[in-house]
Amino acid sequence: MSDFRVPGIEPLYSGKVRDIYDLGDSLLLVATDRVSAYDVVLPQAIPEKGSILTQLTRHWFEQLPASIEHHMISTDAADLPEPFDRVAPEWGPRFMRVKKLSMIPIECVVRGYLVGSGWKEYQATGTVCGIGLPTGLIEASRLEHPIFTPSTKAEEGHDENISAEEAGRQVGEELVRDLERRSVEVFEFGREWARERGLILADTKFEFGRVGGTGTPVLADEVLTADSSRYWPADLYEPGGSPPSFDKQYVRDFLSQQSWRGDGPPPTLPDEVVEGTAARYRELYHRITGEHWNGKAQ
Repeated sequence: MSDFRVPGIEPLYSGKVRDIYDLGDSLLLVATDRVSAYDVVLPQAIPEKGSILTQLTRHWFEQLPASIEHHMISTDAADLPEPFDRVAPEWGPRFMRVKKLSMIPIECVVRGYLVGSGWKEYQATGTVCGIGLPTGLIEASRLEHPIFTPSTKAEEGHDENISAEEAGRQVGEELVRDLERRSVEVFEFGREWARERGLILADTKFEFGRVGGTGTPVLADEVLTADSSRYWPADLYEPGGSPPSFDKQYVRDFLSQQSWRGDGPPPTLPDEVVEGTAARYRELYHRITGEHWNGKAQ
């Protein structure tokens, strides 16, 4: 099933991988199975991807310390107004009713390892988002302490890494310090949980909003999922390269082999790439929650 629309009701927002409905006093988030790369939605979907990511997020919201306020209200169709309460059960467990927030226009990235765009920046400048790091680090080196490396939230195109100082100029220094504290707390919690289950949480990104645009930052969107985080199997970790990860890197690797970088129509994903990616999502769900994925909320 790929169409999660409600007859006669247009979504408030339809993004690359998610549809959002306005419920009046709250929002309904519907995570589809669509997959994007280089800001392009690919023609094939990853079966059950949206359900798995939603249930992983629910898991984390239920496990996080009480000091971290989040936006989840319910994942039960019985808690939805008509006609959503009748339609949602057909979608699978991919929906979440959440608080309405004014989103803070900063991506809160926390890195525990030097990889991805952080590694590229370090090679060029010896820093990541203005934070000086020791010399001699190699790709996938473990950082002594997690670092907070915010980025802009681009409406179109790619997010841009910025320093905490620049983030402070954009949204306020006190707010950025609060976001850093909360982001690192959630990262540390997730990293320890992952470590106990044979996983390395290398880095992640969070989004926060505020009720009415003021007050305490509230954790929102996906949290510590395969799409927002980089997880590695601990037994395969070795610095000096990018270890295999439980995300859509399998898709990106295939597209790279086809020399496609977002220009022109995307190539068709082979069945083995689609299923291999779905299997990685299912395995991460199992490792994190201890439950085998059965297509339902646990």
